[in-house]
Amino acid sequence: MINIGLIGYGYWGPNLARNFFESPDFSLATICDVDSGKLELAQKRYPSAKLTSDYNEIFVDKNIDAIVIATPVFTHFKLAMLALQNGKHVLITKPITETSEQAIKLIDEASKRGLILMVDHTFVYTGAVRKIRELVSGGELGDICYFDSARVNLGLFQHDVDVIWDLAVHDISIMDYTLGEVPNAISATGASHVPDEPENVAYLTLFFKGSLIAHINVNWLAPVKVRRILIGGNRKMIVYDDIEPSEKVKVYDKGIAVSNKAEKYKMLISYRAGDMWAPQLDMTEALQTELIHFARCIKNGERAITDGYAGLRAVRMLEAATRSMKERGKPVELDAR
Repeated sequence: MINIGLIGYGYWGPNLARNFFESPDFSLATICDVDSGKLELAQKRYPSAKLTSDYNEIFVDKNIDAIVIATPVFTHFKLAMLALQNGKHVLITKPITETSEQAIKLIDEASKRGLILMVDHTFVYTGAVRKIRELVSGGELGDICYFDSARVNLGLFQHDVDVIWDLAVHDISIMDYTLGEVPNAISATGASHVPDEPENVAYLTLFFKGSLIAHINVNWLAPVKVRRILIGGNRKMIVYDDIEPSEKVKVYDKGIAVSNKAEKYKMLISYRAGDMWAPQLDMTEALQTELIHFARCIKNGERAITDGYAGLRAVRMLEAATRSMKERGKPVELDAR
């Protein structure tokens, strides 16, 4: 059994605690939170776990093998670095750090000590997103033309990060995993509608090599909840709607065909409308799948799907989007790596 210390029992912590508690690979040994009220809730749910408000107790506990960090992003680097320096494997909620420089330092520290550093890009472990990656990498869609996503709802307003760092990170991680390509430039615009609070509405455009383009819309002020991604290929197209209780992924045999005419003004475009099918998906809870993978990485030394480098790529895109937004959408170049 892998003994786990969980730091943070706030919004996402209880979900992590439940999955670690139910996992046959882990033992939920210690839960840490500075809020005594949250610790009382944790004690009622997990009476066998040790409770503490001092995270240093987890770091120095030689019985703890891995530490899970579910705290605000501004605390991630300090806590993760202390965990690694004390010989603990680390699973950290998104985004991995506030800056790419911090992420690089964590990656180096984990590599130097032979430890697993993994970021909780939860959607990557859903059956829907894994199926989409399978379809894209298998060539089912042909050449990818665009990735278009909308992730909007009314709240939850964050005070320490803007809507890009809170919501767009999900779509960035999905895009990174399914497309397997890194953009070379990002343009972003956004606005805050609450005085002295970070942006609550934002639009990102990501440019790739060739004609592939991506667009991400995130919003805390929408009257309805939307979680939809469109991926268009020159052969087939995908609609991924995470709100759908079933058939979350639909594949459409639709597209266009351009005739090969010598004269441009005679170029003809024809439309193809074939069948739609919904592939069968693994409905296992994403966190459960993620923890199985985390355990395997620890036991066998495997490289995590959402390792430190995946977290770093996401943070670099978030940083570029933030810089662009401050300059009213001016494109910011990225290293395509």
